[in-house]
Amino acid sequence: MLKPWPWFLLFICLSLCLDSCSASKAERMRKAEASRRLGEGCLVGGNYTAALKELLKAEKLYSKDHLLQNDLGLAYFAKRRPDLAIPHFKKALALKPDYSQASNNMGTVYLGLRQWDNAIRCFNHALDNILYATPHIALSNLGEAYRGKRDYKRSIDSYNKALEMVPRFFRAHRGLGLTYMATGNYEAAITSLGKAVQYAPQFAPAYYDLGCAYAGRNDREKAISSFKKVIELAPDAPLADKASAKIKKLGAVRLRNHSKNHLPPVERVV
Repeated sequence: MLKPWPWFLLFICLSLCLDSCSASKAERMRKAEASRRLGEGCLVGGNYTAALKELLKAEKLYSKDHLLQNDLGLAYFAKRRPDLAIPHFKKALALKPDYSQASNNMGTVYLGLRQWDNAIRCFNHALDNILYATPHIALSNLGEAYRGKRDYKRSIDSYNKALEMVPRFFRAHRGLGLTYMATGNYEAAITSLGKAVQYAPQFAPAYYDLGCAYAGRNDREKAISSFKKVIELAPDAPLADKASAKIKKLGAVRLRNHSKNHLPPVERVV
């Protein structure tokens, strides 16, 4: 039988080991958080490779952080690797099931993959959380998913719910305009897209969409004006080339119509 003194020493040793392990874990978590924050800064700055490097470093130190897993999903998505992004969003939700941002982000990845039903499930899951701070974002994304499924009624309803919450949310105005355009309702599309460019005057894609809506209504002058705005705002972007092609096409239509209405005089054969 051991004497009391050795038992006391054993207890002290075990306590020291536990304290050491706790301190080691706390230090790893502290370093992991520092790397995560660096990675988030790189994400915001658009340096996705550097972001991924820092976030992976953080994961090696401490992986059970829902914020980190969400960040990794965003980094892989930015690197055009949806196949690697989705598992990290799932890990974030496994760690925190009511983490609506991760659910919304995963739905956005599914939108890019045109997996509409998976996207809808993700957005609805995000909206199930009554404490979700930005439900208008998930509702707008839900509108896009329903438009992808050609369920235009639900698409319009989702966008309108988003706009009830945030009336100046330009992405919802743009999405609503695109849905109206898909139904052939160009008047309503022009109204919604007009609000989109009003609230986001530097967002070139909304001007392009507005130009398409004007063209659908056969309002050539306003269509050309909108397409010119695209070129002004984003002269080096591929969208500017598309806008130029639209302008040329509308110009060709005008020339054809002009030639029909101004035929040269002919002599009648008597």
